[in-house]
Amino acid sequence: MRFVAIAAVAVLLIPGTRAFGASEKLPDAQALLLLEAKADQASPKEQCFLYAEIVHAMTEIAGQELSSGDIGHASETLKAVQTYAQKIHMGMAEDTRKLKNAEILMRHTAFRLQEILHAASLDDRPTLESTLKQLDQVQSELMMQVFKH
Repeated sequence: MRFVAIAAVAVLLIPGTRAFGASEKLPDAQALLLLEAKADQASPKEQCFLYAEIVHAMTEIAGQELSSGDIGHASETLKAVQTYAQKIHMGMAEDTRKLKNAEILMRHTAFRLQEILHAASLDDRPTLESTLKQLDQVQSELMMQVFKH
């Protein structure tokens, strides 16, 4: 699980890697670990967006793992996504920076996870659906926070 978190951190530190197209590389484990460390040490105002970036990167990694048939790692990655989504949820009460950017990124991530869900086998769907439900909830809460400010 630590390996997956490291890979997600890397994505955020590399410019231009927010949305992964077919020609773009997924983050490596070292970059993901750096991002995780940066998010853990960041001020509460910065953490929401950094965790959203981690969730986005890990979602892309989970999609890649499912596509390649690596169900075990994909499931582990999706559990890490849920953990980081929970961190976003818990930290939302803070006055955060880049709240709108975090909301947009979470919306994009939920949309991407929905695409992955449609291509997944029936055995993989329960974990994907529970993760998607959690991401939708966090995205909705972020949107409500954006409108409050």
